[in-house]
Amino acid sequence: MGFYEKHIFVCENSREPGKRISCGWSNTSKIREYLNLKIKELAPDKKIRVNKSGCMDRCEEGPVQVAYPDGVWVNLKSEKDVDDFVNSYILKNDLGAIDHLLVK
Repeated sequence: MGFYEKHIFVCENSREPGKRISCGWSNTSKIREYLNLKIKELAPDKKIRVNKSGCMDRCEEGPVQVAYPDGVWVNLKSEKDVDDFVNSYILKNDLGAIDHLLVK
């Protein structure tokens, strides 16, 4: 196992308007901040790191986030999405309840 149990990357890339869509246009910095807050609140003993990232080239499916080491791609757009992700995947390692958030 690596240093972190899970390492989550949140795309915050922003392009100029008129070009390809960007995850950063969807308030992903606020999603990342809320994700960090919920993990610290609900899983303080777990070694989980949340980082912003640049483009992960899945822009049209965005906003996207990816969690390693599992390689789980998700589309978190709201605080409710983050709550569901943390409660199911972070706390229980269960993807079944968040199938609607998975990017396949």
